[in-house]
Order: sequence, then C-alpha cells, then structure tokens
Amino acid sequence: KDVQKEREPHVYLSKEEVKEKIQSYNSSVTDKLKMTLNANGIYTGFIKVQMELCRPITVQSSQSQGRCAHSNNDTAFYLPDGCVNTLHISSTNTVREVIEALLKKFFVADNPAKFALYKRCHKEDQVYTCKLSDREHPLYLRLVAGPRTEMLSFVLREHETGEVMWEAFTIPELQNFLRILDKEENEQLQILKKRYAAYRSKLEEALGGVWKP
Repeated sequence: KDVQKEREPHVYLSKEEVKEKIQSYNSSVTDKLKMTLNANGIYTGFIKVQMELCRPITVQSSQSQGRCAHSNNDTAFYLPDGCVNTLHISSTNTVREVIEALLKKFFVADNPAKFALYKRCHKEDQVYTCKLSDREHPLYLRLVAGPRTEMLSFVLREHETGEVMWEAFTIPELQNFLRILDKEENEQLQILKKRYAAYRSKLEEALGGVWKP
C-alpha cells in the first residue's frame, strides 16, 4: 500500500541517547553490519536498498566514466527485479545524497532527480510504502527502527509522475530505449511465429488424416 502520509518528526537525540540506541542496535545485528559512533557525535552504518525500477537504466561505459554527458558507448538495460544493494553512509547523509551515491556506485548515468527513495514498513499487519523527502536522513530512520528489514526497508524507484516524462531523458537514453524495445519486439515476434507455425503444422496434420481414403 503506497501512501503519502505525514512525515514522522525527526527527534533530535542527545549524544548519550544516540550511544544507547547504537549499542542496542548493534546487539541485535545478525549480519555484522553494525553502526559506529564517532567522537564528534556523527555515526556511520549500513543501509540496504532494494531496486524496484520499471524503466531501463543507463550505465556508463569505461570510456565515459567521469564525464557528465552521456556517451554513445553508454548502454541501457533493465535491472533485475528485487536487486538489493548495501551502502555505507553517515547520519548526516540525506536521501538525495544516498540516491546520488547509489547511482555513482554502479556508474548509472541517469539524472538522480529521476529517482526517489521510499521507506517500507509494517504497521498493524499492513505494509506501507512512503516516499521520503530529499532532506530526510536514512541512517537515522534505520537506527530508530532497528536492524530488522521486515520492520523498515528502503526502496529505490522512479518518480511517480503518472505518465513518463520523456523530455527529461537525453537523446542517447531515448535511442537506447528504442533499441531495447526493438529487441524485445523481435523476440516476441519470433515466439509468435514459432507458436503459429506449430499450430499450422498440427492443423495440416489433422486435415491430412481426414482427407485420407
């Protein structure tokens, strides 16, 4: 169930409260992805982000990595459904910074503004998915919720804008999308041709049997 509910208030914790929560968090961790509190009060830790992308992403080639503009060598492909990535971040990192870091980690050339980070949580036997604002801090949410991903998890999606805003994509991206669609269309066409060829063969075999004296 996707909801645009009110934002949960960010409660500013004292350094001692943060220390206690981190100790409690680390005592419950089962995958060794613990949090660390630094002397300046900033803490670091890990979050897991599930990728739920409907459209293909554009990945930079080795020649174009580090450039801002898309290259003709960039490739586009659909990310496997349910792919989960782990990021090491700090308590000061915002949602927007997390999205940018996630895309940079995998050399994704798409504009970060096309994506949004959601939190998925269980409440009253229901699963709620809520889009996070760019200024929220995912590691704080992780700390407060605890390490159990069934209680809180993060999901990366495209912005839900109703219809796809094709003008937000670059020419190389659109060309890559067309190549993918052409490939998928050809694959589906070949499947249909094989299906109807088999159907025709069965019909001709049946008709041949009827016409025999």
